[in-house]
Amino acid sequence: MPTRTQIFQVSTLYGAATLAAALDAGQFGPPAQSRRILLVCNNAPVPETAAGLDAMLGYDRIAARFDSVVSWNEAIRPYHPGAWGPRAEDVVLWQRALRLAWGLGEEPVELVLESIQVDPARALGAIFSESTLHVYADGLMSYGPTRTKLPQTMGCRVQRVLHLDLVPGLRPMLLSEFDVEPELVPADAFRKVLGEIAGATDGDPQLTEAVEQAPTAVLLGQYLAALDILTAEEEEDLHIRMLRGAARAGHTSILFKPHPTAPARYSDALDRAAVEAGVRLVTMDTPLLAETLFERCAPALVVGCFSTAMLTAAAYYGIPVARVGTGRVLDRLAPYENSNRIPLTIVDHLVPDLEDHGGGDVPALPPSSPATLGPLVRTVGYCMQSELHPELRGEAEDWLRDRLDVSTQRYFKRRRLGKLSLPGGSAEGTAARLRRTVRRTRSTLSR
Repeated sequence: MPTRTQIFQVSTLYGAATLAAALDAGQFGPPAQSRRILLVCNNAPVPETAAGLDAMLGYDRIAARFDSVVSWNEAIRPYHPGAWGPRAEDVVLWQRALRLAWGLGEEPVELVLESIQVDPARALGAIFSESTLHVYADGLMSYGPTRTKLPQTMGCRVQRVLHLDLVPGLRPMLLSEFDVEPELVPADAFRKVLGEIAGATDGDPQLTEAVEQAPTAVLLGQYLAALDILTAEEEEDLHIRMLRGAARAGHTSILFKPHPTAPARYSDALDRAAVEAGVRLVTMDTPLLAETLFERCAPALVVGCFSTAMLTAAAYYGIPVARVGTGRVLDRLAPYENSNRIPLTIVDHLVPDLEDHGGGDVPALPPSSPATLGPLVRTVGYCMQSELHPELRGEAEDWLRDRLDVSTQRYFKRRRLGKLSLPGGSAEGTAARLRRTVRRTRSTLSR
């Protein structure tokens, strides 16, 4: 008889696969001891018009591991999952309502959450205010600092951060301000789940046709225009540069996996570029994980900007990977605290630039990250969230004093360094910091 309920909040199939691997590895205890609920969230800007998690090929294999599946969107309708959180005076009522709707009774509840610093995870943590929390990382962002300062009452309830070993040797910064320990999801368990998901795609006509084309390079589309980082034209050009780089490297059969929110005209532009480059191009818009393509097509090269799937290809399939366009995106990314900055920094520092490679085979990544990566990530992380990690200031000062040059300047903004009074900062940033200090002093004295 189960003695507790575990609620697993998920919004992506990649995250669901991570949870499934952790369950299979016994990281949440024996199944008989817990009732397990999969809580599905659709965080798209307009969820009603976007395909949900249950539309992804292989989803059913993951859902079968849980006793029931419920929808967060339905529970809080008409509110949007990414923009709603309960008022403090309403959390007790919300817990009662959810316990009734999901048949929880009075039994203890454990929450397993993604992106705890934002809704809907933060809303769930507030509603089930007495629950133990576990956080799992859906991608590379866990290597960076917590996006926003969490209330002490929530941060101290987090037991661990479960994450994949996407960058061997690199330790996640997420929630380290609360001394939360990271815990690896076993690689063999995750790879087995990816194989299971890929097996569920047998018989899909578009995938079957794509596999028959024997693509040797996979291009991973991004959605940077939707985030206002690049214009639509610049993002279209980014994908064309990926294709041309793969063609120069000798690939004549190429598969493009667009992001689900990418405009249809991207594939049209790529089709024209493929004809000009003399290569065969297949665009795969079936709702499936990019990792399924690695499993089914066994490509010799994966190209992207800073997609997590690039590091999955390298770490779990041993496929060489190459990047395109990270320099421009680093320059455009704002504000400096933007949580995409750490994935960008990792990929830019670790992965070879396809356009600088000069053709031929791209070498596979080394089995462990270089010694230069950890200090760089911690320095960038300190500059992003200095108040959360004051203990890193000395290391950041030393790194900037010794390593900041033409080749590393792209990871930092001189104005940001000036605001923090760090080596390499601009006078403008230093002046802004002094003005803030004067204002705070005046405000204190006037009280």
